[in-house]
Amino acid sequence: MLAFSGSFPATVYAMKGFDPWLVAIGRAALAGAIAAICLKVTRRPLLPPRHQWPAYALISLGVVFGFPVFSGLALDLGTGTAHAAVVIALLPAATAACAVLRAGERPRPLFWTACTAGAVAISAFTLTQHQAGTTSWPDLLLVGALLSAAVGYTEGGRLARQTPGWQVISHALVLSLPLTAPVTAFLALTTPMTPAPQAVAGFAYVALVSMFLGFIPWYAGLAAGGIARAGQTQLTQPLLTLIWAWVLLGERFGTATVVAALAVLVCVAITQRART
Repeated sequence: MLAFSGSFPATVYAMKGFDPWLVAIGRAALAGAIAAICLKVTRRPLLPPRHQWPAYALISLGVVFGFPVFSGLALDLGTGTAHAAVVIALLPAATAACAVLRAGERPRPLFWTACTAGAVAISAFTLTQHQAGTTSWPDLLLVGALLSAAVGYTEGGRLARQTPGWQVISHALVLSLPLTAPVTAFLALTTPMTPAPQAVAGFAYVALVSMFLGFIPWYAGLAAGGIARAGQTQLTQPLLTLIWAWVLLGERFGTATVVAALAVLVCVAITQRART
């Protein structure tokens, strides 16, 4: 979670010098190249067994493409890092819900009540941030990022029960290379770039840490502790992101942001305790 908590600030840094689409797709291409090298050095197959490809496709759609694209576009459209962190605070509950559905568990009504309460808290927060009283496009994009990550986390955690976590994310990235590599090359040639040190550092972080290294302990933890149970550690991510937004970007957030974040944390904590 410490690794993932820096993703939003790093994305903001990267987009100061690169196109949002290049940041979103390029990070996966760079991470995919590194993953391929790691697989070759360790003499592991570049591709997973064919019967697992549908699961890896879900991982790719969720965390290789979905989350980076949706969250990056939301930040590019002007949503603050602190605001994004609060909306994404529902990710632990969404991951737990996906794990419940995939594992066939039957949670108590309290689980769904807490999930609904968290969704209401986030909806109320986002609506109060806009004078028109309607959810903005950035908020809808963040919801897309939230759902994408939940699916990618769940499928990766399931596969990591039989395959080491680093191989799971590596296979997903390598399977995505036939798309991410040419798209990245095209965007690099057709979009303006200002590779200042700050932008390069941000891009390097989201490619190496957010897209690859952070998933190694994360998938291993999900497999070892159970997807729904281990997802409780995500409770720390929104608060850590708020800290990075304040320290690195100088963002200021009001009482509503803090209250919404704490309300969601309470709801998610209840879902973790009431998951079965």
